[in-house]
Amino acid sequence: MPSKPPAITLTTGSKNKGEIRPVSLALQGGGAHAAFTWGVIDQLLMDGRIEIEAVSATSSGAILAVVMAQGLMDGGNEGAREALLTFWRKVSIASSLMPIQMNVMDKFLGHVGIDVSASSMALDYITKIFSPYQFNLFDFNPLRGIVEEMVDFDKLNKKPPAGIYINATNARTGKSKIFEPGDLSLDAIMASSCLPFVFKTVEIDGEPYWDGSFSGCPALAPLINHSEPGDIVLVQVHPSFVDETPTTAADILDRATEISFHSVLLHEMKTIELYNGMIASGALKQKPVFLHRIEAQDMLTSLGRSSKLKADWDFLIYLHDIGVQTATEWLAGNFELLGKGSTLDISALVA
Repeated sequence: MPSKPPAITLTTGSKNKGEIRPVSLALQGGGAHAAFTWGVIDQLLMDGRIEIEAVSATSSGAILAVVMAQGLMDGGNEGAREALLTFWRKVSIASSLMPIQMNVMDKFLGHVGIDVSASSMALDYITKIFSPYQFNLFDFNPLRGIVEEMVDFDKLNKKPPAGIYINATNARTGKSKIFEPGDLSLDAIMASSCLPFVFKTVEIDGEPYWDGSFSGCPALAPLINHSEPGDIVLVQVHPSFVDETPTTAADILDRATEISFHSVLLHEMKTIELYNGMIASGALKQKPVFLHRIEAQDMLTSLGRSSKLKADWDFLIYLHDIGVQTATEWLAGNFELLGKGSTLDISALVA
């Protein structure tokens, strides 16, 4: 039997005094790198000055969104923090049951260098040569059981603690499908996180769905349309750019996928820029959308693409701690600007 990850204790919330600032979160996927997102959310919830009014999420970010929402319903901010901690503990345990395991040499390589490990190369070979309909006949996905155990979708659909928008991609039409309170389900979450190289297509109402990142990474439009637009905080895991041109087949495919994900995000950022321009000119009588970003792209990129599938407890805590530190620094430099303007220069990104 796999050993249980060592327990860690949640730091008590800081209960900061002062004005509460409402924000909407936009959460990307990224496999195990979503543990960085966990750390960011953990710090935002612990800080005590942030109210999460809506979340748009895709892929592994979608799983975090519904787990967090369940925790908020059960016990407020501290309940959400405890739920996310429990989720990642379960992920770490489940990862030890996967058919391809890290060996002693993989662990010796540590957080950097995993791309050249034997287990990573074996998985690369299998997923590039065979489809999940060949090597994953029973569609084994341990995350499905974890989400099913932790999230009460009936309750979430009836009384969500915030706007929850989950994006999936219709594999037949290529169009984005947004699932929101009222039609959230276990299948919807699995569809949003369905990497077609690893898992079989998820069918909902007769339509086939793949990972939501192909059509929204994550989708920003639901947050713009949710109530009155305000501050959107993008927690970015996928890199906008890389320093070196990929040369191996696996790296080229991984980067090509990241570029396709990012191009969709850039298009939505351009829409926000145009929207704000129309407001500034007086053509629209609405409140502007302020966009912010929390990211640690240099650190995450240095870990290598295969680390997205590395879910041992030490590594998850390592990513969580990076997220906590990054969010702490972001809050220190940007909290007072919430509600007043964007801290992310959209024009520089989409130019």
